[in-house]
Amino acid sequence: MKILTTKSYFLSQPHQPFFLLAIYNAVIMMLLFLLNFKGLITFTIDSVTFHSYSLIFLLFQNAFIGFLFTTFPRFNQTKPIEEEKYTTPFFINILGTLLFIGGTLFSFPLVVIALFILFLSQTLSFLLLLDIYKQGAAFDKSDSFWILIANSFGILGHFLFIFSLFYTPLENFAILVSFYMYAIFLGFSVAQRMIPFFSHSFVPKTKYFVNIVFTVFLFITLTSIFNILQLSILLNLILGAFLFYEFKRWQLHPFQSPPILWVLHVALFWLPIGFFFTGISQILELILNTSFYFLGIHLLALGFLTTVLVGFGTRVILGHSNQAPNGDKLATKIFYFIQVIVLLRIFFSLDIAFGFGFNFLFDITLSSWLLLFIIWGGRYHNTLLYKQK
Repeated sequence: MKILTTKSYFLSQPHQPFFLLAIYNAVIMMLLFLLNFKGLITFTIDSVTFHSYSLIFLLFQNAFIGFLFTTFPRFNQTKPIEEEKYTTPFFINILGTLLFIGGTLFSFPLVVIALFILFLSQTLSFLLLLDIYKQGAAFDKSDSFWILIANSFGILGHFLFIFSLFYTPLENFAILVSFYMYAIFLGFSVAQRMIPFFSHSFVPKTKYFVNIVFTVFLFITLTSIFNILQLSILLNLILGAFLFYEFKRWQLHPFQSPPILWVLHVALFWLPIGFFFTGISQILELILNTSFYFLGIHLLALGFLTTVLVGFGTRVILGHSNQAPNGDKLATKIFYFIQVIVLLRIFFSLDIAFGFGFNFLFDITLSSWLLLFIIWGGRYHNTLLYKQK
């Protein structure tokens, strides 16, 4: 099979195999979750664990690893990663993913084996990034440092997920650490470096900007784990206001930017909106004695993380296939469609909280997610495999 040979185009650049795996996982894992939710299939593990783990470590992680394996050497001024170094964690990842799917459907012990294999793949990827950081000749490696910090929390979160399979009280700890300190903070660390650069914004960032955000992220995670609700509300509102003020200072001009840029600007501003809505929904849950069904978390995951993933992914795919990094009409429609999905998820939370009876919103939102990655993946599938436009 041509695409599995080390000399094939598919494996010639690190973003290609990891991006394609992320796209497949986005569809497969959400489809399995939908079938389980509808009672058509059963899982050998808790559905919340499946949903959280599969999206964080099988979708978002693969997308960001592909991006970092491409850009991290440039950040640190080292030579590109050799093919054999990034294909090793990739093929280990493939094995772990297949075992995870099979184990989730048929055998709990197989899930345990799968998580250890996927943990090995992640660790090898982290060590490769760490080696690039150490060898790098760049004068300022502060952004790379924070990217590594985020990845180290990913190692911790993955470790906690493994042990939560045997000790369920660790499940919430594993989810929150992996989500906030790994997925969201990693996305933020990359975005706060790359988006101003792409946008030709030269406004100096607030002193100790990333340090401050990291500290608040950490305290939000801890207050969520230990259910210190009042402090969590305050921290979410403060962080939302601080990030919005900072991003506004950068003078990004999204309304005057081409789609490939404004989609990244939109993603960036979903971050403070997500934290602000988290705080507001927590207040309303206390007052109204209701639930907004993880509204803030999904705004961060969909509004920020998914938008930035598709935005960065599109730019990298085009740029590294010798095409102009501009979004065509279909790409632009995809960018708009992501925002529609975010709005649908907001309406679904409002329906849960106030009992409007629009239960079909869940099916529409999840089906829209599947459609998003089928269309986006279909648009760039052959580009990733064969360099075809």
